[in-house]
Amino acid sequence: MSEKSVATIRMFGTLHTERCERGEPTTVEMEVPEEGIAASELACTLGLAPEKIEGVFCNATVYPLTRLVRPGDRVAFVPYGTPGPHRVNLGLYKAGQKNPNAE
Repeated sequence: MSEKSVATIRMFGTLHTERCERGEPTTVEMEVPEEGIAASELACTLGLAPEKIEGVFCNATVYPLTRLVRPGDRVAFVPYGTPGPHRVNLGLYKAGQKNPNAE
């Protein structure tokens, strides 16, 4: 795995808890194609249910699951359930509205 082809991925909240309960790491480095891969595909690869994810932080900006993740990106999956005003202030509410898998 070349450092140039890797993205760092973290899980927050209940996604973090689920990974811990399964004995899986909550921060991973994954090889991703140069042209990118949809965050929703990465979630599935990691065993995360896309319908539980409200937004994806990618390089400190929040996006919906359609965001392409490219080598070198720093990504964090954020589940539904983030407390009220923080969802709006961080942009999670807006990202969740654009999520085609939203509950």
